[in-house]
Amino acid sequence: MTSDPWHDLDARLRAVEARLGIDPAGSELPRPNDPGVFWVLDGLRERLAGVDGGGVVFAGAVGTTAGRAEWQYGLGTEALLELDEGGADSAAARLAALGHPVRLRLLLAVLNGHTSPAALAELAGMGTTGQVYHHVRTLTGAGWLRSGGRGQVQVPADRIVPLLVAIAAAL
Repeated sequence: MTSDPWHDLDARLRAVEARLGIDPAGSELPRPNDPGVFWVLDGLRERLAGVDGGGVVFAGAVGTTAGRAEWQYGLGTEALLELDEGGADSAAARLAALGHPVRLRLLLAVLNGHTSPAALAELAGMGTTGQVYHHVRTLTGAGWLRSGGRGQVQVPADRIVPLLVAIAAAL
């Protein structure tokens, strides 16, 4: 195994482009013969027929230790490309809260059933109890966590799918 992080970048990029249905020149690739491959995209195109600019949608059905979360959200492209100052500030704060690896691991640990800050501090790599409480406050302020009562924290049901989408988009 090479220590050069760039050694397989071209191959990885081609694989991602193929999954997204674009060629390296940026044009759309011919669609696979299987009509079910782009079922979400087909539904979005149908829903947005005649809408200039298009839109973005994400959805998920996720089982967690706290139960099942099903959620979908969509916005027109225009609304995303023309965020006002308040919208940009809010989005930046939420994204910034995810920008620390310990906070990301904390959120995943909460989704996996570790709901008390004391239990989170016992997990490897989370830091001291004080550091965990600091990260929990940051995540709570950004809306990624909320108090579940009795010293417990939880990822709000309406934030589970967006959280997983943000992680998936970063991979």
